[in-house]
Amino acid sequence: MMKNGEPFSFAGLFDTWMSPAGEKLHTCTIITTRPNEIVGLIHDRMPVILRQEDEGIWLDREKFYTDLLQSLLVPYDHDQMRAYPVAPMVGSPKKDMPECIQEIANPSLF
Repeated sequence: MMKNGEPFSFAGLFDTWMSPAGEKLHTCTIITTRPNEIVGLIHDRMPVILRQEDEGIWLDREKFYTDLLQSLLVPYDHDQMRAYPVAPMVGSPKKDMPECIQEIANPSLF
C-alpha cells in the first residue's frame, strides 16, 4: 500500500491471440521484479509498480524503447510504501472481498 493511500499502477502486458484450437484469447500478466525492503520481508518478488510520471511511457503504443522500458522494471521506493498484517484469507483466490485488505490489530490470533 502507498503511504499516502493513493491508487498506483502495475507494469503489465495484455495480448489478444488465437489458441491452437482457433479460440480467440485475451490474456494479461503483471510483471514482477526483486522485492524492495518492505516486500522482501513478505515475499521474494513484487509487482513492478510504476511511478505516476512513468505511466505514460509504459502505455505509449507508438514508442518501443527497450532500454527505457526495461529501466522501469525495478522495485518501487520502499519509503513511499507501508505494509500491515491482514487475515490469512488473503492468500486464497476464492476470497475476493474487502476484508482481504483490512488491517488486523492482532495478527497472533490467526
